[in-house]
Amino acid sequence: MIIKKHSLALTLALALTLMLENVDTYAQSGTNSPYSMYGMGILSDRSTGFNRGMSGVSQGFNDGNQVNPMNPASYANVDSLTFIFDAGLSLLNTNLKEGDNKRNAKTANFEYAVAAFRVWKNVGCSFGVLPYTNVGYNFYRTNKETGAVEDTYTNTYTGSGGIHEAYLGFAWKPVKFFALGFNAGYLWGDYSKTITSVHSLSSATSLFRIYDGTVRSYKIDLGVQGIIPINKDNTLTLGASYVIGHSMNNTVELLDIKADTTAYRVGDAFFVPTTISGGFAWNHKNKLKFGADFTLYKFADQDFPTVFDNGKTFSYVKASNQLLDRTRIAVGGEWIPDEYSNKFFERIHYKVGGYYATPYIKVSDSQGKLVDGPKEIGLSFGVGVPIINTWNNRSLLNLSAQWVRSSASNLITENYWRINVGITFNERWFAKWKFE
Repeated sequence: MIIKKHSLALTLALALTLMLENVDTYAQSGTNSPYSMYGMGILSDRSTGFNRGMSGVSQGFNDGNQVNPMNPASYANVDSLTFIFDAGLSLLNTNLKEGDNKRNAKTANFEYAVAAFRVWKNVGCSFGVLPYTNVGYNFYRTNKETGAVEDTYTNTYTGSGGIHEAYLGFAWKPVKFFALGFNAGYLWGDYSKTITSVHSLSSATSLFRIYDGTVRSYKIDLGVQGIIPINKDNTLTLGASYVIGHSMNNTVELLDIKADTTAYRVGDAFFVPTTISGGFAWNHKNKLKFGADFTLYKFADQDFPTVFDNGKTFSYVKASNQLLDRTRIAVGGEWIPDEYSNKFFERIHYKVGGYYATPYIKVSDSQGKLVDGPKEIGLSFGVGVPIINTWNNRSLLNLSAQWVRSSASNLITENYWRINVGITFNERWFAKWKFE
């Protein structure tokens, strides 16, 4: 008797349910960084389970058993018999240090859910939910004012929220060694930031500011990949992607509360930066893979909402020279001793990577002067552990750890460990089982 496995509807239902159930979870912040009070927050790590252990290297990778939304051209290589669903969460431990002051903070966050499948010959599709930016901080500073009477005041800063993306993408392979693709994304999110200042000589709050913003916009990513066969054992894949920059057409509001309340509003406040990425991946016998990426985020030529307050006059307007162009360089690789071996440890995917990134924000130093934000350096390693049963040997439990140091001159230094846990379900759609 031949039985055809009808699990597509169940798998799609599970994928959509997990995504929708976690929309509220996305409102939780994926960062504990005071630097997220600047700009649009901390740019999120948009990598998925397969490349997190490689520090997000992605542009040249097109493994047909994994989902790679960072270059949509990769969908063209999805296996014709599979449906892939990948979801992940992270555990973050952050150590902050400024002078002699130290603090430790922890958080857990559901991060992404993505899926991919073959539509028809040489055409692949992917959809999912990814983070875009994160805002999350809570700290205070105490200062003294000297005069006829010494006054101590404490400024408390809090913020939460972020921007997230739901996308649908397609890729097409018009010829054997070339693919192109795109993602059409919907961006949404809310954020809230507050500053409270309390003076020791008065029980009343002398300053209270609330910043609020809401985003509802779109995002378009384009990608290409070209495969160069070197010989029977080695291939080189070149990849590139391009994010179309545009205004998010949103409005942010600042409420300045003193003796009375004054509202300031700025239109076209946020934007999607034009982003250009390029990279390569080398594949040796499907056992050793390594690659490198370079990404440029064009922030510097955009104006951004800024407070100007000299004690006498106050304004909240868009201003130039508030942001910087960001660059990110990443390298990483994967080694699989023998994915078809009967020995468990030889089937494990071993991954390692590192990256360096410059900031896109400018921050205020102790004198209130704008200086370049923190630079980042990170290292990561991970494993892809096969989930093996009688009918599926391609699903993976992806575990990775990442260390990142983020620091700016004479300001806060952040060291954090992030543990990432992802599960890639790789199911055969049309496999036929035969029972005697």
